[in-house]
Amino acid sequence: MLRRYESGSTHADKEIVYNNLSVNISNYELVIEGNQIDIPPKELELLYYLCSNPNRVFTREQLLEEVWGFDYFGDSRTVDVHVKRLREKLEGHEKNWSLKTVWGVGYKFEVK
Repeated sequence: MLRRYESGSTHADKEIVYNNLSVNISNYELVIEGNQIDIPPKELELLYYLCSNPNRVFTREQLLEEVWGFDYFGDSRTVDVHVKRLREKLEGHEKNWSLKTVWGVGYKFEVK
């Protein structure tokens, strides 16, 4: 419970910026190349979590626990669907970063 409380309290005024990408969790905004992108909250939370831990690989189960919470009873494929939708929104804008699949393991936000 402490981990969930601490992670929930760190959202105040949090913004991560990579060149042309800005993810702001405090006001739930995604800005790519100066354009604000409409994005559902869970997709933004997932992207924020991955961006907060660049070049680190996470399994689907880890992402479900950290982003959706330990009490989520859905399928681990939920992560796959959200990553697919994120990639559609980010497509063509990746320059020094990308959302990568690590086959057989999970996903990572790769910064070059």
